[in-house]
Amino acid sequence: MVNIDDFVKRLESVLEYYGLNASAFADKIGVQRSSMSHLLSGRNRPSLDFVMKILEVFPDVDLYWILIGRGTFPKINNEESVETQKSSSPILSNENMGNDLFSAIEINSEEEKRETKKNPVLKNENFSLEDDQIEKIVLFYKNGTFKAYSS
Repeated sequence: MVNIDDFVKRLESVLEYYGLNASAFADKIGVQRSSMSHLLSGRNRPSLDFVMKILEVFPDVDLYWILIGRGTFPKINNEESVETQKSSSPILSNENMGNDLFSAIEINSEEEKRETKKNPVLKNENFSLEDDQIEKIVLFYKNGTFKAYSS
């Protein structure tokens, strides 16, 4: 669960970083100014839509940082920093899942040829199963909640 007081502090850090007041920030991400005011006062909790608009407009904001304070702001995009950050949330860790769901899967050449015929994405020259690794998977539910799994 998102701690609203901590979320507001992180949101205020974003405002300060970009040199925006609450009204300008609301206009920039496309929400009503009153929504921003209610959120900053602690009256309302942030919706998933609100958080996603922040991430869309401000790419330096990290999802985990804005929600739970894990990570850095502005976001560091190098792989080493991502690997050194450990999740303290059971939703984000896979320690209770037994096997690592994100382990590399070897594909022999015959299977790879079949998959390439079925899936045109695998034909892309810039795409390689060996080089690309899944960093995280986010499941969005119709009730507005979501679960994130990090590798």
